[in-house]
Order: sequence, then structure tokens, then C-alpha cells
Amino acid sequence: MYKLVKFATSIALLLAVFATVTANAQNASNRFPGIGRDATPAEVEAWDIDVRPDFKGLPKGSGSTQVGQQVWETKCAVCHGTFGESNEIFTPIIGGTTVDDIKTGRVASLTDRKQPQRSTIMKVATVSSLWDYIYRAMPWNAPRSLSVDDTYAVVAYLLSMAEIVPDDYVLSNTNIAEVQKRMPNRNGMTLKHGLWNSKGKPDVNGSTCMTNCVAFVQIGSELPDYARNAHGNIAEQNRQYGPFRGSDSTKPPLAKLPGASGEGLAHASETHSAAKGPAAMFKNENCSACHAMSTKLVGPSIADISAKYQGQSGAVEKLMTKVKNGGSGVWGPIPMPPQSQLSEEDRKVLVVWVLSGGK
Repeated sequence: MYKLVKFATSIALLLAVFATVTANAQNASNRFPGIGRDATPAEVEAWDIDVRPDFKGLPKGSGSTQVGQQVWETKCAVCHGTFGESNEIFTPIIGGTTVDDIKTGRVASLTDRKQPQRSTIMKVATVSSLWDYIYRAMPWNAPRSLSVDDTYAVVAYLLSMAEIVPDDYVLSNTNIAEVQKRMPNRNGMTLKHGLWNSKGKPDVNGSTCMTNCVAFVQIGSELPDYARNAHGNIAEQNRQYGPFRGSDSTKPPLAKLPGASGEGLAHASETHSAAKGPAAMFKNENCSACHAMSTKLVGPSIADISAKYQGQSGAVEKLMTKVKNGGSGVWGPIPMPPQSQLSEEDRKVLVVWVLSGGK
């Protein structure tokens, strides 16, 4: 009963906000006649695609795991791996859940410090969240290109890989509520926080840390002396793409953590000088998230690009334009995002370096 009252209060608040926004829109229309128009029902329907945890908004349809596997391998596996377990580009979607988690509704490995990485299926509490996000945002290079039935099929395939449903399952709007009862972390979501109800308790309940606060806090981590360089230089053992980078463990630790002014940064001059080189720029601008030196990732390798344009007249100018504006078609359907933030000089340095094969 308490949860129902809380839910009703939240809905009442949302309705009040909606009424205020509508009134403001009408006032604006009266003040500026002839400017703008009301959205048509078709336009509203095209945007009103959210699916709630109670499955309100879920369209009718169905999809099998077999069809989902076909869609997955053609449109999803390039970023998430064949079985949704890859962490080469994004965090794994599948992994870390057990049959016992499906029974209890709480994923035990979420509190296990030995768990190397938290997958999506470990954290998500509602199957509607999976359906909603995939339908509105995937695949990342062509969002909203999946049909309703394709979305059901892809979600069914994901659920089958997590052993939530059988391998030959057909997911639909009529049985998805039953699937919700088997979600591994369905009991891992709480509604008792300030974001759910504006009159509820805040998420931060501490009092001691809210008095006599320091002006600046730098959060960092360090290696104990006995572990430093125990397995070679950590910075040389990272993969060539993705957001994670290791520190140079062959050098002594920082004397003090850097503050707001940058004090305490060891080897700052070395880092600055290295950042001027094209290889460092290639990493700093996140080009390495999609391009490796000799193997294909999301995009072509440096070696392949260099070979394709070897000896071509005007290759530098052509690729500088491509880097600035982005686009797709030359190496496949996945587009390269535009890099318009780079200066003309930096773009040329990067392109010449790439055309040289990274030499």
C-alpha cells in the first residue's frame, strides 16, 4: 500500500509539471501568433516510444531467439561480440549471472570484489529497460532502424544467452511480464530514494561529511611499493583501444597527488612533449577506440588505410576532409564521427602519420 501511495504521488507531480509546461506553451503561442504549430498525433506517436517497467507503451509484436541471433550477428556483434561477452569496445552485456541469481532476483557477483567487470545483465532490473533502449538507440550507427519484431528477437537472444529463457524462445508482448519474473537482478532496484519521489529521503544520508568540508578533494589511487613494477610496465600492457590506460609503473610514485593547480604532476614535461607527437595525438583524440595499427576494429587498421592510399595524388587533402566531416561508405556502413574540434594543423599531422603507416 505504501508503494502504491508513493507511486500515485509521483504520478500526480508529473501531471502537475506537464500541465505547467502545456500552459507555458499555450501562452507562448498566444504571444507569438503565426510562429510554430501544434504537433500532429502522428508526430507525437513517433516520439512517444518509451516503455515503462509496467510495460505501458510496449508495442505488440514477437521475435524468436533464432531471428535474434541473425540480427545480432549482422548488426550487433561488431561492437558487443558474438555472445555479448566482448569488452573490446563496450562493457560486456552478458556474463556474471547464475541460475541461483534467477531464483533470488539478486546478482551475487555484484558484491564480489573478484568479479572483473559488471555486465549489463548483472545490473539491469527490468526487461523493459533492455527493450526500450535497444529499440530507441541501437544499433549505434543507425538508431531506430530495428523493427518492433526485430527488437523482440534481439532481446530474446540476449535473454537466452543469459539462460533466462530457453534457446528456442519466442518473446512477445503477451509473455514478457513472465520473463520479468526471471530477471537476475529484478530485486536489485529500490524506489526509496529522492529521485523516485521528490518528497522522499535524499540519496545522501550522511551528516558528518557535510560539515567543515575542504575546498578541494582529489580522489586517486596508488600502488604499494612491493607491487610497483612487479609484472613489468603496466602502461605497456594495455590494449590499444578503449578508455583505460595504465600508469608507468617503472617510475617512482608521485610525491603528492596533483591539486587544482596541477602541482605534483610527476614527469609533466615528458608527458607534454609526448603529447605533441602524432602517435600520442592519435590516442588522446580517441582515434584508437576504432582503429588499431594492423588489425581491423570498428574501422580499418592504420596499415590498411596506408596501403589503400599509397601513392595517390591528393590523399592528404582528401583524408583531412574525411576526418573533419566524418562519414561512411569507403570501409563499410559504420560511420566515423566528425572530428571538427581538431585544428587544420593537427588534422594534417594525424593524416600524414596514418598514411605513413604509423611511422
